[in-house]
Amino acid sequence: MRLILAPMQGLVDDVMRDVLTRIGGFDACVSEFVRVTHTVHGRGVWLKLVPELEYNTQTFAGVDCTVQILGSDADNMALNALEALKYGAKKIDINFGCPAPTVNRHQGGSVLLREPQRIEHIVSTVRAALPEHIPLSAKMRLGYEDKALFLDCAHAIENGGACEVTVHARTKIEGYEPPAHWVYVKRICEALHIPVIANGDVFTLDDYKAIKAESGCDSVMLGRGAVRRPDLARQIMRYEQGLDPAAMAWPEVMEWVRLFFQLCETKAGDSKYPMARLKQWLGMMKLVYPEAVVLFEAIRPLKLNHEIAHVLKAA
Repeated sequence: MRLILAPMQGLVDDVMRDVLTRIGGFDACVSEFVRVTHTVHGRGVWLKLVPELEYNTQTFAGVDCTVQILGSDADNMALNALEALKYGAKKIDINFGCPAPTVNRHQGGSVLLREPQRIEHIVSTVRAALPEHIPLSAKMRLGYEDKALFLDCAHAIENGGACEVTVHARTKIEGYEPPAHWVYVKRICEALHIPVIANGDVFTLDDYKAIKAESGCDSVMLGRGAVRRPDLARQIMRYEQGLDPAAMAWPEVMEWVRLFFQLCETKAGDSKYPMARLKQWLGMMKLVYPEAVVLFEAIRPLKLNHEIAHVLKAA
């Protein structure tokens, strides 16, 4: 059993990865995607998006961080994957799941699910370029407009040489709207010879139990659920270990909220980044914690970081 923190562009950046992996329960995490177009990125780009590269490609808690790339130019993706290795990457993941219109218009992410042969070409090209000891994985959805090619795409990833695949159990068109279709993940799991990681709509411990039962997968990737409920992975880990999976109380949540804001300030100084990220996180935690609603309303009108820090200290 493995728990992996999902790559969520604009939501789970290095600071969020740091805090959530400190809270515990995760075996690995995946970076936000590094978009590959017509250039080979230099050190600055890699370290901006995956600063863990400077620390043995691990978060502060020692959790391995996979470097994810996104694009459609197979040769250039291979060159960029090799460049990532120069700066410390220990595993590469290819994104075939991003639903963002801008990305899809440029032939990246989930739009490639229309073309299984192209997926296989990209995976095999990157695989051939990488040293044998470097793992290559991929993340996919069930399709673009529909699910007609979901098995073809999964087979393409396996045939291209990936060592595992994560399946977000929705199409691009379905976005993030419930329900996630875990039964399709089971069909992929039964059809492939490589490990399949289930992803989609795991917001509680009961959801985790259900996705494992319905998908047949041993490993699960947590996304928005782990942001809304920051100790979700820890609850799951304790459950699997036969320990009390009790949820953490709000006072402990506040300790992590304060650390998160401090780390945001360390990263970006007196910019809008710390307050924007905190408001974003509280906006998601409001769905779980009534106390988050109160705190969000207290900081919502504030414009200066030191004002927010004062509120957090008093909370």
